[in-house]
Amino acid sequence: MTLPEQATGEPAAWPAPGTRPDHPRAGAAVWGCLIGFLGGLLGLGPWLVTGTRLPLQNLWGAEVMPEQMPVSLLPLSQYELTTIVALLTVGGAAAGLTVRILFPAQRRLATWWAAAGLLAVQVAAAVQSFTVLDGGLTGGRMASLYFAGLLGGVTASLAASLVALLLLASKSRGLTALGAGLVAVPFASWAVEWVVGFVGHVNVPVAVPSIARWIPALLVGCALAWSGLRPARRAAVWLVNLALLWVVPALFISVNYVLGSRVLAGDMQETLLMGRQILAATLGPKGGALPTVVMALAVALAGLGIRYFAARRRPGQGPSTLSPP
Repeated sequence: MTLPEQATGEPAAWPAPGTRPDHPRAGAAVWGCLIGFLGGLLGLGPWLVTGTRLPLQNLWGAEVMPEQMPVSLLPLSQYELTTIVALLTVGGAAAGLTVRILFPAQRRLATWWAAAGLLAVQVAAAVQSFTVLDGGLTGGRMASLYFAGLLGGVTASLAASLVALLLLASKSRGLTALGAGLVAVPFASWAVEWVVGFVGHVNVPVAVPSIARWIPALLVGCALAWSGLRPARRAAVWLVNLALLWVVPALFISVNYVLGSRVLAGDMQETLLMGRQILAATLGPKGGALPTVVMALAVALAGLGIRYFAARRRPGQGPSTLSPP
């Protein structure tokens, strides 16, 4: 077999796999689906390394030891709802960012196929987990409410994962930066879950939570510096991202506190009241969010300054080139 000849009569190299000029869309679809599939697995990674035993359940039908619980691809529990959010949204973010980097030409096609691959993994994990949970729970109204509440939380997390993928795969720098702000806090939780997965909850180093607190601020600051402030509508992205950095940690703290309190179990009115009180306290001046917001803003402004002076030093470039559309 001989190589195809070019117009000059010289042999031409065979195209690389997945880049055949006569089937560019097929290659983008296949690679997009694979990226989504791997992104879903990556997001679930911190849970997969633990052995994927379903957490102990207050409403389980039999008394068992933790190691006797069935295998579940999601840690379904009222105590792990924010962990589930992190596992799913980070998977979507990873897939979206990869598509943005690797597919500048066939981005739309690759994005939708990546979404298909991502949802194939995450929906399959959810179906397997809820099947296991449903088979072990006791009957009754409380068990039904518990199951429905977890199902609603996981469904919302799947939607957030898809939104993260679409934002981070977008051609717009502003939308991509907005996606980074959306997943910044879940990403910090996801990173901590890797440590927990390897060393266990009891052996987590004291420094890990302190370091994790600043990870969202660094991510948001870098994303805003990369996005820039031109055109002027990018200022809205800055405001939204800084607001997310203030609000999302408060939501995570409130959800963990309220759902983790067995005293409130079954009392919906008291649960909502306590949730509002905790959220108001964490959003207030004593909630501790202000330093992270200030740090994110400082990182963003410092990054803009570095880009400005770097652009001035390059011939033919100036501040107007800092934020391409």
